[in-house]
Amino acid sequence: MPNDIRRSQEKFDWLGHGFYVWENNQKRAMQWAKDKQKRGAIDKPAVVGVIFQLDLCFDLTDASYIEFLPKFYESMIQDLAIANKAIPKNKNHEKDKHQDLLIRELDCAVFEYMHQKIKEQIESNFNSRGGSELKSFDTIRGVFTEGGPVYDGAAIQSRTHIQICIRNLNCIKGFFHPRELTKFN
Repeated sequence: MPNDIRRSQEKFDWLGHGFYVWENNQKRAMQWAKDKQKRGAIDKPAVVGVIFQLDLCFDLTDASYIEFLPKFYESMIQDLAIANKAIPKNKNHEKDKHQDLLIRELDCAVFEYMHQKIKEQIESNFNSRGGSELKSFDTIRGVFTEGGPVYDGAAIQSRTHIQICIRNLNCIKGFFHPRELTKFN
């Protein structure tokens, strides 16, 4: 059902919690689905196309957004220290021979912390001033390199992709069955 959209809320979600899509990468999406099938998480791998808009996007291909993240990281570290809680860590998956830190607990925690602090500031602005110029991010977009070099000495990784986390599900306009990919000779 198009209105029954499940958001991922795993503690290792790379870009925080939300609905994840690959940007223009049907083949990589199918690889991911087949990997899930091998782990017994799904019966039949499939890819669904998504029509969406980014709206207010925290775009990790833009340096100004990347510069924004360390401030939230430092603040989160201070809050965790005060609460006497451990700092989450990104970890390697036991079956990942390339050691790509696929279990992104730290990154997820920083994004979730950022969203929470922005939400708190918006609520504070509304309570004190009746409004806020600050807005929550609808989406997060990031480039990920993983999978090992495509050939000896390459810096290009075999599973590089752009992933988008849609936090505001109203950004999703529709779904479709993708047409079969054209094969290269």
